[in-house]
Amino acid sequence: GGPRPRPGQEVSVKALGALEDGGLVERDPRLTFVPGHGDVVQVCMRGDWPGPGSPREPPRPNPRRPQALELGVPTMELGEVCLFLAAPPYGYGRPGRQRRCVRREPDVPPEAPLLFEVTLLEVRDDPDTQRLPPGARLRLGAQKRERGNFHFARGDFAAALRSYRLALRSLDGPGVAPPGPQEEEELREQRVKCLNNCAAAELRLQRPGAALASCEAALRLSPENVKALLR
Repeated sequence: GGPRPRPGQEVSVKALGALEDGGLVERDPRLTFVPGHGDVVQVCMRGDWPGPGSPREPPRPNPRRPQALELGVPTMELGEVCLFLAAPPYGYGRPGRQRRCVRREPDVPPEAPLLFEVTLLEVRDDPDTQRLPPGARLRLGAQKRERGNFHFARGDFAAALRSYRLALRSLDGPGVAPPGPQEEEELREQRVKCLNNCAAAELRLQRPGAALASCEAALRLSPENVKALLR
């Protein structure tokens, strides 16, 4: 078989998910994500985001993708087809999933185990944020921050903090070209939001020292920021 994904690499898979009765609830011809980053994303049917300099946006996060894929795919070899039986906590958990429109796949009942058939299509290095233009860094940072907000709302504050820190890493650095004045301001605003989010997660994790450091970093960027001052 081919190589297994290394930590930090991006993977693309074909995934089918079914209930115990055989009802198909997931059908992704090409799903792209970085295992361990907590931000599984749905790639549009037109293909992958081509990378730096592309006018198209990177894929947006789908916060309802089962965690089983992030845990199982790193054990696969390139080109391999595997079956994963996902216990409810690694599928859609206690809430299940309700479809939002008539044409979507069936609902997933609460506490339902899922069976996945996964094909590992491609393994590649994760895009280097230092080589991305400012606009792409902004979109990538927003994507990871949105994923952090999803984790925070579910009460998984450690995962939220990890996503917020990944968002900061996407926003930081010189990039492939210096940002213009408007992009520089947007990058600064997004960094402040991420730092405030980090502080909120750190407080929930009983890490007051780390939360204070995050607030101080936010205030260095925005001295009048109300959230940082209040925390």
